[in-house]
Amino acid sequence: MNFLRGVMGGQSAGPQHTEAETIQKLCDRVASSTLLDDRRNAVRALKSLSKKYRLEVGIQAMEHLIHVLQTDRSDSEIIGYALDTLFNIISNDEEDEVEENSTRQSEDLGSQFTEIFIKQQENVTLLLSLLEDFDFHVRWPGVKLLTSLLKHLGPQVQQIILVSPMGVSRLMDLLADSREVIRNDGVLLLQALTRSNGAIQKIVAFENAFERLLDIITEEGNSDGGIVVEDCLILLQNLLKNNNSNQNFFKEGSYIQRMKPWFEVGDENSGWSAQKVTNLHLMLQLIRVLVSPTNPPGATSSCQKAMFQCGLLQQLCTILMATGIRADILTETINTVSEVIRGCQVNQDYFASVNAPSNPPRPAIVVLLMSMVNERQPFVLRCAVLYCFQCFLYKNQKGQGEIVSTLLPSTIDATGNSVSAGQLLCGGLFSTDSLSNWCAAVALAHALQENATQKEQLLRVQLATSIGNPPVSLLQQCTNILSQGSKIQTRVGLLMLLCTWLSNCPIAVTHFLHNSANVPFLTGQIAENLGEEEQLVQGLCALLLGISIYFNDNSLENYMKEKLKQLIEKRIGKENFIEKLGFISKHELYSRASQKPQPNFPSPEYMIFDHEFTKLVKELEGVITKAIYKSSEEDKKEEEEKKTLEQHDSIVGHYKNMIREQDLQLEELKQQISTLKCQNEQLQTAVTQQVSQIQQHKDQYNLLKVQLGKDNQHQGSHSDGAQMNGIQPEEIGRLREEIEELKSNQELLRSQLAEKDSLIEKLKSSQTSPDTNEATASARDSEKIAELKQELATLKSQLNSKSVEITKLQTEKQELLHKTEAFAQSVPVSGESEAAIAAKTTDVEGRLSALLQETKELKNEIKALSEERASIKEQLDSSNSTIVILQNEKNQLEVNIKDSKKEQDDLLVLLADQDQKILSLKDKLKGLGHPEEEEDELESIDQDDEDDEDEDDDKSQGDN
Repeated sequence: MNFLRGVMGGQSAGPQHTEAETIQKLCDRVASSTLLDDRRNAVRALKSLSKKYRLEVGIQAMEHLIHVLQTDRSDSEIIGYALDTLFNIISNDEEDEVEENSTRQSEDLGSQFTEIFIKQQENVTLLLSLLEDFDFHVRWPGVKLLTSLLKHLGPQVQQIILVSPMGVSRLMDLLADSREVIRNDGVLLLQALTRSNGAIQKIVAFENAFERLLDIITEEGNSDGGIVVEDCLILLQNLLKNNNSNQNFFKEGSYIQRMKPWFEVGDENSGWSAQKVTNLHLMLQLIRVLVSPTNPPGATSSCQKAMFQCGLLQQLCTILMATGIRADILTETINTVSEVIRGCQVNQDYFASVNAPSNPPRPAIVVLLMSMVNERQPFVLRCAVLYCFQCFLYKNQKGQGEIVSTLLPSTIDATGNSVSAGQLLCGGLFSTDSLSNWCAAVALAHALQENATQKEQLLRVQLATSIGNPPVSLLQQCTNILSQGSKIQTRVGLLMLLCTWLSNCPIAVTHFLHNSANVPFLTGQIAENLGEEEQLVQGLCALLLGISIYFNDNSLENYMKEKLKQLIEKRIGKENFIEKLGFISKHELYSRASQKPQPNFPSPEYMIFDHEFTKLVKELEGVITKAIYKSSEEDKKEEEEKKTLEQHDSIVGHYKNMIREQDLQLEELKQQISTLKCQNEQLQTAVTQQVSQIQQHKDQYNLLKVQLGKDNQHQGSHSDGAQMNGIQPEEIGRLREEIEELKSNQELLRSQLAEKDSLIEKLKSSQTSPDTNEATASARDSEKIAELKQELATLKSQLNSKSVEITKLQTEKQELLHKTEAFAQSVPVSGESEAAIAAKTTDVEGRLSALLQETKELKNEIKALSEERASIKEQLDSSNSTIVILQNEKNQLEVNIKDSKKEQDDLLVLLADQDQKILSLKDKLKGLGHPEEEEDELESIDQDDEDDEDEDDDKSQGDN
């Protein structure tokens, strides 16, 4: 402090100590002093002098200040003074600069000092590392200094930060600082950092910048917030504008949904502050950045859909129809809604359904068109409404049809209670205001853009010009106004409408040429030598006449292509005609209109060309020039080539349809194959389950056989006989039911076989010629059929093995019957005594047991046979599906059908054998106690057996 007082005192004492000497002494003290306090005081003095003596301090002290930043990082106070001093040297204090020259000098000085500072890239890296210090007196001046460096030499500083490790990440931490001053200046720093640098923009976006900035906007009150909201919105625009990657990241991160609360307006919308108006402007511009026509179509479309789904478009339409909205906000909102709906069918349909809150309600489109054709409305608002109408009709044939339909006689409201869009356009087209004429003509041209149907429909429109006169067509009325010599803007608008209307529509050309006054009027306009103002009209007349030649279908004898070209050559001259046609693209306003779809003009006088019309001129100028120089023979050749191309296109279309149908058939066949495969897997699973069940039944049979042997060794008591007699009717009834089920299954199998026969016959009749890949398909088919035959042989072998097992089981059954009979004969007979009754009962019990065992065996055998039949049926189904897929292989298919028939005959033989076996088994049953009985008589026999048992019981009780 003593040193500072001495320096300041010496400075004020006399002129012997100049400012330069004082600064030199301070710099020497900073460089040579060993005490930190002395260096700190010297840097503080330099800071106080740096604003007034910026040049001197910058020249003498910059090197020493950078050295302080490198060596005294442990002392935050001296670092803060050094950063403040550097900031004062490099930044431009605009408050003290009054004159333009001094301002320029100040800017040049700041740029020069910035260049000196960043000449050593380590200085910028050092500054980035200092920003990691949380101390307010270090971080805040560091942020300001880096912002000033970026303002002077942005691209160079950006490149240094980009290559610095974690450079951008360190700066992103500023947004999370709890101190609002540092956070807000951090936003300004990121604004300068991200300006026109796509790589840094991507890094900042992926460092979660969107989330943090939207949080700040929400905390500050959205559109009601202060200048901090404005700075955040500018930074968001920097990150998103012309950066497709960040736009996609913004959409995928669901940040569009967070924009909806920005546009919530109340009933009272007057008295907005200037900051709120600025914020709303920036918010609307941010939406336009996401859906700009210059973006890739896919990215724009996805953002448009997201805005509709989250309700943002609905919110914007609410502002559009609200009352009390400022004119500039309303204009920007209309432009924003225009680009949100442009080319998006869903959004366009929604916009068509929006109604204004009036009584009665009117469509929003009608309300907007009323503003467009009203000459008392602001010019920028009328341009915005025209842009909105153009975007509504862009690639929207449905909307174009709805607009044109309001002009047709069948849809016009006869009562006159409501005005339609078509009536407003006609009113504007023929009003006395030239700007309304131009806007209405361009709007109507957009209703016809790339839509031949509506061009033809518009020919039906009739207008009542005056009372007592017949109505004239809209086309005729437009040409009448042209011939009356109205203002240039009106004529240009009408000529653009006629050129759009007649292009690619030979019927409209015929209607135009049918009026005998039109061609002489056009040739007269083109042939005259008029001033520069009329040259544009001459060029448009030449374009209209050229369209009448190029799209002429030669239906009018007097105005065929060749005659019109001869007329041009006689009255105008081909060279002169081409020169006049070139006036359009050479006009100074033509290139301006061709750049952007939005009609953005500084004043009504510049409103000459429409963006879509410039595309039409580019497309037609060359072909019309060629058509003028072509001879009649070349025209004929061209027409023949067109016809040939049309025929070729029709043939190609026919084959495309055939291929499409074949693709559908292939898809159906593939689905059928997949379905059959699933069914095959299910049936194989069922077969596996049935095999396991057969094994279980075999085990049960063996167990019962063992138990029967034990029963034969030991005589049963009377009570056991009575119990067996009690079981007998139930078992016999169950056997009958199973036999009926087996018979029904056999009938079902026979019917299925008959169906397969009929299906094979149908396949024979529906065979088609083989296609180009016949050889490979037939090879695959033969392999598939060979596999199927092998599987069928395997199944036949399994069937034979099952037959052998059945034979074995029958043999064992016969042995058991012989044993039972031998055992019954060994029992002595003693009249009607109790022993005789017991022997008789035992005999009956043995017979019943044998019958039960035989019946169970029969059940198992029949189940096995039915499963084998099902397996064979499954193989037949698979074979038939293969035949359907390979139906082009006629000869091979016939062989397969014959094989399938043979296999079916074998199955029928097997079924007949099974029937014989069942009959033989029934005969054996009859031999075991039921002789010569039919199935319908079994119940009466069972009843007799029950009566005999009851009599035996009564006798035994009487004896007791």
